Amino acid sequence: METTLEFRLAAGDTGALGECYREHSPAVRSYLRKLVPPQDVEDVLQVVFTEVWRFRHRFDPGRSLAAWLFGIAHNRAVDHLRARTPTTVPLEAVPDPAGHDGRRDGDELADRDRVLRALAALPQVQRQAIELAYYGDLTQREIAEHLRVPLGTVKARTARGLHRLSALLEAA
Repeated sequence: METTLEFRLAAGDTGALGECYREHSPAVRSYLRKLVPPQDVEDVLQVVFTEVWRFRHRFDPGRSLAAWLFGIAHNRAVDHLRARTPTTVPLEAVPDPAGHDGRRDGDELADRDRVLRALAALPQVQRQAIELAYYGDLTQREIAEHLRVPLGTVKARTARGLHRLSALLEAA
């Protein structure tokens, strides 16, 4: 006779449910945190383990208990999200979007154009270091590896480039 948690749970051993909860609830809770709002995690977790007990006869003890639990957790999280009423705000309470008349958008485009022209005026090595940092979202160490130059070189190029860029933008 098998006495594993899986077999005991499938057989309806009430102690197995508590053991299953103690053993698996931290992982299921962590999984649910990725799917449902934080304030709803505990409620959905309770629904999951209620269903584990209600449908224990459907569980095949030869299969993975954790996979079965996560499947139930996923389905209950989806059900929970579908049942939620989306938050609505009266249209009168929403302010007009900034720049709806085009002025703000035009200012942003002009600023972007000034930055691009100033970047183009920099020496190529300085421009490359700045572009990789700000547009490529790379750290200085990653830039050094990418360019195959010492980290100090990247730091110097970036500092000099930013200083020169600042001067060019002030002049513009």
